Amino acid sequence: MQQLNIFSLPLGPGIGDIDQVSKALSKIERHQIQFVCWPEFGYQPDVAFAIAYNGTNILLKYFVEESAITAIHRATNGPVYKDSCVEFFIAFNNEEEYYNLEFNCAGSCHIGFGGERENRIEVPVDLVKQIKYQASFHTGHNSGSDLIKWELSLIIPISVFQFHQFTSFENIWCRINFYKCGDDLPQPHYLSWSKIYSTIPNFHLPEFFGKALFAEDIKINQA
Repeated sequence: MQQLNIFSLPLGPGIGDIDQVSKALSKIERHQIQFVCWPEFGYQPDVAFAIAYNGTNILLKYFVEESAITAIHRATNGPVYKDSCVEFFIAFNNEEEYYNLEFNCAGSCHIGFGGERENRIEVPVDLVKQIKYQASFHTGHNSGSDLIKWELSLIIPISVFQFHQFTSFENIWCRINFYKCGDDLPQPHYLSWSKIYSTIPNFHLPEFFGKALFAEDIKINQA
């Protein structure tokens, strides 16, 4: 089972500036989303994430390199998993229920809550829209590569987690997993950070979530 510490990022008054958050997240440790749990879907893009927090916000950035991208589904709480999609699932403490936060490469978001894959409760659109995001794209044509690189930076406020009454993330334990998928891409794929053991693709298996703690401050590499 994967484990990590989610450190506090001391950004001061810049916490609401998505550009500053994106630059800061590029300077901290990255974690690979590397497990291809279903060999029949063997395509493996290069995917990593950096995560931190600052009081009442989760700060998350994905770094992706893949052969094709789409961002067709732009409505909030739409089926963004069909596009070039990254996902973040989190269950607080030892609770069975968890939140699934899903984002396509353009920043469109779907959030649900519940204890299983079916019958999930959608988080209201007005709360989902409180998430700040920044998406960027780069082609590899100048280096002779056909791969597309894209990054997605996110400021996820504590208010999004509407079924919990937290005032801060500090010292909270959680169970988490991170994913990359693209159901309708030319090469469908399903990658996870914490390995899943299932006969068919299914990210909604909290028994395979990793563990994490919202810990104390991290020092940013200024290089």
